[in-house]
Amino acid sequence: MDVARPSSSPFARVGRREVGYDMRQVDRFLTRARSHYNADDPDSLSVTSSEVRGQSFRPTPGGYDPQAVDAALDRLEDVFARRERDRLIPAQGEDAWLRRIGRTAAVLRGRLHRPHGERFRRPGRGNAPSYSVEDVDRLCDELLRYLEQDLPLSVDVVRRAVFREARGADGYEENQVDVFLDRVVELMAGID
Repeated sequence: MDVARPSSSPFARVGRREVGYDMRQVDRFLTRARSHYNADDPDSLSVTSSEVRGQSFRPTPGGYDPQAVDAALDRLEDVFARRERDRLIPAQGEDAWLRRIGRTAAVLRGRLHRPHGERFRRPGRGNAPSYSVEDVDRLCDELLRYLEQDLPLSVDVVRRAVFREARGADGYEENQVDVFLDRVVELMAGID
């Protein structure tokens, strides 16, 4: 990786032959997020923690280092999630925030309480890539302990979760697992 970094670049860049994130797209999004963060009326520009979490950038040779950008986006998501919580509580009361958290947690717990091997759909196509049932269930068990036994778990463990690849019905459908984990991250970022 090319660690040379111009003084105006916010992130290290990958080598010319490596693929990174499109620098213009990253810079545009971060400029917009910074404007929202610094705005007197944050609602006027409405960048949300959910938008930060879902942000993606075009792969480009010689672009920004994806790991550095992803880490910055994780921190930004946490800041926006805290701000959203801090705005909701004075506007609607702490009970409203607790109800929102409680509803989300109840939905997530419902899936987590399903038996091992039955928590998510299996892909319909026999050769479709899927996630290892064992790996996903292991993370689900950790999440259940986090939600019900108050055992510590960093949101970054969920963000960085990597599962072995399976094929077809030997694994869980990737998209369904990803959407579920996205909701888990949303919940954890709002709580912590």
